[in-house]
Amino acid sequence: MKNKPLLLLTPIAFAIFLAACGGGSDNLVVDNGLIVDTNPNSCTVSSSNGAGVVVGSGQPGDPAAPEAPSGYRLGYKAKYSNSYMVVANTPLASKAGCEVLRAGGTAADAAVAVQAVLGLVEPQSSTLAGSAFMMYYDAATKKVTAYDGRETAPAAATNYYLQRQEQADADSGAPVPSARRSGRSIGVPGVMRMLEMAQTEHGKLQWNQLFDEGIKLADQGFVIPARLGSAIASNANNLALDANAVATFFHTDGSPRKSGETMTNVPYAKTLQALAERGADALHQGEIAKAIVAKAGQTVGDDAARTPMTPSLMTLQDLAAYEPKKREPVCTTYRNAYYICSMSPPSSGGIAIVQALGILENFDLKQYPPADPDNEGGIPSVMGVHLVSEASRLAYADRDKYVADTDFVPLPGQGVASMLNKDYLKQRASLISLDQSMGVATAGDFGSAQRQGIDTTVEHGTTHFSITDAYGNVASVTSTVESSMGSFHMVDGFLLSNQLTDFSANPLDANGNLVANRVDAGKRPRSTMAPTIVFKGTEPGEFLMATGSPGGGTIIQYVLKTVVGALDWNLDAQQATSLVDFGASNSRTTSVDGANTTLDLSGLMDGLKAKGHTISNSAQSSGISTIMRVTRDGKTQWEGGVDPRREGIVLGDGTQ
Repeated sequence: MKNKPLLLLTPIAFAIFLAACGGGSDNLVVDNGLIVDTNPNSCTVSSSNGAGVVVGSGQPGDPAAPEAPSGYRLGYKAKYSNSYMVVANTPLASKAGCEVLRAGGTAADAAVAVQAVLGLVEPQSSTLAGSAFMMYYDAATKKVTAYDGRETAPAAATNYYLQRQEQADADSGAPVPSARRSGRSIGVPGVMRMLEMAQTEHGKLQWNQLFDEGIKLADQGFVIPARLGSAIASNANNLALDANAVATFFHTDGSPRKSGETMTNVPYAKTLQALAERGADALHQGEIAKAIVAKAGQTVGDDAARTPMTPSLMTLQDLAAYEPKKREPVCTTYRNAYYICSMSPPSSGGIAIVQALGILENFDLKQYPPADPDNEGGIPSVMGVHLVSEASRLAYADRDKYVADTDFVPLPGQGVASMLNKDYLKQRASLISLDQSMGVATAGDFGSAQRQGIDTTVEHGTTHFSITDAYGNVASVTSTVESSMGSFHMVDGFLLSNQLTDFSANPLDANGNLVANRVDAGKRPRSTMAPTIVFKGTEPGEFLMATGSPGGGTIIQYVLKTVVGALDWNLDAQQATSLVDFGASNSRTTSVDGANTTLDLSGLMDGLKAKGHTISNSAQSSGISTIMRVTRDGKTQWEGGVDPRREGIVLGDGTQ
C-alpha cells in the first residue's frame, strides 16, 4: 500500500469543529493534521471504584472476560462520549476500533481495525474472506455512500451450481456432504477490498497502522469468549473435517477448545501482516489466494475417512477480478422530520426497512409507546407491535418477490423510486386493519417481474458495528461469514464463508418460472443486511443515529423496531436496542422475543392473539449496535447502546 498524505487540520478549523460538536473534549489535540485524544482513560471501561479498566487486560471488571451465555444481559444503560465512539458485538473489536479513533483515525480507519479483530475473536460471525455492507457518512461533504463488499459466484457457476454436482447433468446428485459443507457454498470474498476502497477515500491513518491490535491478539493470545466457545462445540463435527480448523480450534488430544481458555492463531497474524503490507490484494493474488482456491477446491475432507466433497469452481482469476462497488443508498424522508438511508441491492434489507417506515408514517405511532421504558426498553404495546408487524408483512411481500442483485435483475417499475413512492406506500398502509392481522400479505403490483423465492434464513454468522469519529464521520457496517463458522473450510487462520447458500438453489419456482435470486456467474446473492443511518431533517447533514444488526432474514425486524423505538417512542440508544425484538416476515407468525425472561409479556401476547396473530416467543439473537447524537446539559455527545443479547460493549473517549 502506498502511504497516503495526511489531511491537515489547522488550529482554526479545529476550533470550528469543536464548536460544531458542542465543545468536544479537553484532551483532543491537533497533531500533524489528526485529532488525537491524550486522555489515558479513553477506550477503557469503569470499574466499581471508578478507575479505568483496559479491555482484554484480565483485570477485575474486564468486559472481555467470558461470562456464561445467559441469552440476555440485564442492566445495561446508555453510554456517552464527547468525541468518538465504537459499538461492536465483541469487546476486543470495540477496543481495536476505539484505539484507532483515539490516535486520530476516521470511522473508515476504525472499521478496518474492527474487522481485523472480528475475524479472529468472533470467527463464528465474521471473516477476512467474507462479505460486508457499509453505509458511510462523510461529514465534510455531507454525502452518504453505500459500499458493497458482497461475495460473488465464480465465473464457472450456472443456475444449478448449488443443486447439482455436475451443473449440466440433472442426474448428478446434490453437492456433498451438503451444499454448505461442500466447496459450492464458498463465494469470492469481498470485505477487505470493500474496506480498502472506503479507507482509501475516507481514511487519515496509514493502512498498515490498522492491523496492529489484531496481529498482537493473534500472536499473544486472547481469552475465548462464551459465544465462540459455544460455536466451536456445536460445530465440532464439521470443523473436524478440516485440518486447519482442527489446528486452530482443537487441542492436540482432539478435544475442542472451550470458553475461558487462551488461544493464539499465528497463521491469522501472518495473514494480517500480509494485508498490512500488501493491502487487500494479499487475499486476492499470490500465495494466500492460491491457498483459498485450493481449499475451496478440495474433493475430500482432511478426516481419516476422507469424506467426499464437491469442490468449488472458484479460480485465481475470480479472486483477482473481484471488485467492490459503490452504490446509491436507499434513502427517504420519514414523517417529514427525518431522513433515513439504508443499504441498497443486492441487499433487500434497506428497501424493506424504508418501505415499512413509509407505511408506518401513515399511523400515529407516538400513541403506542412501550410501558416502563426505563426497564430494559419496556414492554411494547399491543397496537405498536401490531402496526409494525403488519407494515413488515407488506414490506417483506415486496422484498420476497422483487429484490435481488440489480446488476442482474432489475427492480420493478421505475426501481427504488416506484417501491418507495409515498402514494404507493399510503395505498399499502390502507391494507392494514387496526383490529385484525392480515396474516400473509400480497406483494404490490408493479407489472411483470421475476419472483425471488422466500428467505427464511436463521443465521448465527453475522455481526454489526457502528462507529462515529472526532471529525463527525459515521460508519454503519454489517459483516458476515453467513452461518456459524461459515463453510467450515479454513485457510491461513481464517474461515471461508458459505455465502452462496443465500442464493435460491433451485432456479425455478413451482410454476417453472425463473427465480430472480438464482445463481449466475459473477452474481451477488441477495442479502438482508441493513446498516442504517438516520439524519434530522429532510436531507443528510445533521446526523442523528447509526444502527444495524445480524439476524439473517429477521434483520429487517430488528433494525425496524430499533429505529421506531428511537424516532417514534423517544427511547435512548440503549433502550431502543434492548427493547424486546418483535415483528413479522410475510407469514402468520409474529415474533415476540423471549430472551429477557424478567419481563411479563403475557398481556402483550394475549392482545396480539386477539388480533389474529400467531405468536412465537422464542429468544432472539439480534446483535444491534446503535449510536445516537444527543444534547446533554447543553453539550453535544455520542450516546451508545449495545445489544444485551450478545457480548459487545460501547467504547469512546473518557466518559465510560
